[in-house]
Amino acid sequence: MRKEKDTMGYVEVPNDAYYGAQTQRAFENFPVSGIKIPIDLIRSIAIIKKSAAIVNHSLGKLDLKIRDAIVTASDEVVDGKLDQNFILDVFQTGSGTSTNMNVNEVIANRASEILGGKIGQKKPVHPNDHVNMGQSSNDVIPTAIHVSAKIAIVKKLMPALDKLSEKLAVKVDEFESIIKIGRTHLQDATPITLGQEFSGYRASIDKGINRLKGTYDSISQLAQGGTAVGTGINTHPEFGGEVANQISILTGVDFRESENHFEAQANQDSSLEVSGALKVLAVSLTKIANDIRLMGTGPRCGLGELILPPVQPGSSIMPGKVNPVICESTLQVCAQVISNDLAITLGAQSGAFELNVMLPLIGYNLIQSINILSNSINIFNDKLLNELKVDKKKCESYIEKSLSMCTILVPVIGYDKTAEIAYEAYESDKTIKELLMEKGILSESEINKILDPMKMTFPSK
Repeated sequence: MRKEKDTMGYVEVPNDAYYGAQTQRAFENFPVSGIKIPIDLIRSIAIIKKSAAIVNHSLGKLDLKIRDAIVTASDEVVDGKLDQNFILDVFQTGSGTSTNMNVNEVIANRASEILGGKIGQKKPVHPNDHVNMGQSSNDVIPTAIHVSAKIAIVKKLMPALDKLSEKLAVKVDEFESIIKIGRTHLQDATPITLGQEFSGYRASIDKGINRLKGTYDSISQLAQGGTAVGTGINTHPEFGGEVANQISILTGVDFRESENHFEAQANQDSSLEVSGALKVLAVSLTKIANDIRLMGTGPRCGLGELILPPVQPGSSIMPGKVNPVICESTLQVCAQVISNDLAITLGAQSGAFELNVMLPLIGYNLIQSINILSNSINIFNDKLLNELKVDKKKCESYIEKSLSMCTILVPVIGYDKTAEIAYEAYESDKTIKELLMEKGILSESEINKILDPMKMTFPSK
């Protein structure tokens, strides 16, 4: 162990650790959950530190050698080479100061090492004076949340959603001519094509994509440059705008300085807006996954309209059983995302005067929601939709049995007469067609023409 000094005194830190005294104190103060700050958030902070060093040098505030060392150390953090040094629990100081200092200390110690200094000496690179120059935890952490969230959405979630929309479009075409019974209130309704049903799934996903894109304007605005309370004390007036521009260059994702730094640091409305869009997506995916697993119930004693691809044995006691495990996994992810939205909502309510003080909680839940949704959707695409099949005969058999087929008779023989036929068909266990022919209400040719299920799938003239 080595001894390091901070403003509160001496602290023992592991010899091989790149972090320092403030990180060690926070590690000892918050042994809460064992859940660490997401590495996506750490890497976004490192991108901020790299951008800040480049901008501070360009503004004449940072030596070239120190800039280059900070840039190199920051790149190592982004590349995952120093991951073991980020040890802090999510449930820590509400501003995320501990995590900001964790990154500051790691980058400062590694940069000092690059320049020939010793770890723990705070020279030639100091965690506050150099790595944190022109910054505060109060603008760094909100910035990191926005950067992490937008990068994950643009580079992970959107490609997964676009692929899902494309896969559903393929199924719409593939199932276009498959007639099945519609269902409302979990009861038989009038016929529908399976393609029409899947077109509804696709439309819900496309609307979700558009909702998510609608959050880009607010999530693209960065708090950086506001420092402690939004006034920008101890930083250059151009710092925030230049850092946002540099982050955009480094990530390939567009960002800009916040329109109002007081809002950007006191509120987390933008994170809540994104979370809300994620929640709607989760609800839409829940509907799709539930419908597919219900249509796939069986294989012999359920609906059996869809044939889900088998991916693993389903039971430790019943040989040959195969379960809709991909749907079940998706449903659990969606439940978690919806739950995360509540945590983010409660966190977003914790803005007090000039700062929100549940930033680590908000960042953790938001990043988790984006990542697990992205991964789950990719699995849903690859392991379910790709090989999803339909039992056409089973679908057609339900059409023939359905009492709702009589709905098309209402314009011909009236509602009351049609209702009588429906009840009688149910009581006698006969089909609508059989009963109509038996009673001679319509000729066989008229019956066949009227009871064509495909004609029932679009408005009649």
